Amino acid sequence: MTFLLTLVVLSLAGAFVAGLVGVGGAIVMIPLLLYVPPLLEVGGLDVKTVTAVTMVQVFVASLSGMLAHRRTRAVRRDLALLGGGAMAVGSLVGAVASKYADDRTLLAVFGLMTVAALALLFVPFETAGQPIFAERVEFNRPQAMIVCLGVGLVAGLVGAGGAFLLVPLLLVVVRLPIRVTIGSSLAITAVAATAGVFGKAVTGQVPLFPTFAVVLGAVPGAQIGALASRRLSGAGLRRVLFVVILVSAVRVWWDLLTHGRS
Repeated sequence: MTFLLTLVVLSLAGAFVAGLVGVGGAIVMIPLLLYVPPLLEVGGLDVKTVTAVTMVQVFVASLSGMLAHRRTRAVRRDLALLGGGAMAVGSLVGAVASKYADDRTLLAVFGLMTVAALALLFVPFETAGQPIFAERVEFNRPQAMIVCLGVGLVAGLVGAGGAFLLVPLLLVVVRLPIRVTIGSSLAITAVAATAGVFGKAVTGQVPLFPTFAVVLGAVPGAQIGALASRRLSGAGLRRVLFVVILVSAVRVWWDLLTHGRS
């Protein structure tokens, strides 16, 4: 019971980040689920189970957060469907291609993804005068699809959700307002994760009780994160996003460098 309660709390924390800045899927949940329960001596999950549970948590948190942001008209439906489909296709191709790359190469690609995401946040982008409601925002559809396809490709390659890179790209390249970016990123992630969740479920890789625990934490966590997101300014959201990606980047590069010395 203590172990399951720990999973609920960890899932709530990860989903809060997702609802807050549209990021917080695998890049947050996998380290939390792998390292925190053993550190607290309450139990543990193997890597294969962690990836399956995380996929369900990401799907539920993204869906819950998207519904919360949609209430404030911050989700662009056509972008979610087009981008989610493109990202799913890219993830499939990347997952297949990952079979031919070694672990260190994949970790290096992951590290470069985090550096690129951080660099994009330093690129100035204009938000003044943009519509505050998603349905009034204009964007280049082919450009958005290419961005989502590319993120899906590298995300599938390294086994990550990719939202931490998708959000900066939607801000800087597609030039969406930050609140529409956050809401639409969650919707894209939910659509893209659907096939993965289905595949894990039908092949029996999703354990019942740990999955129930993370779902129990993900639903309210994303809702609370979305509520907090609406209370922060655009600059505040950008700073939080930077911190989340920076922490993830430090962890990835630490693993890469220490692995290289071993």
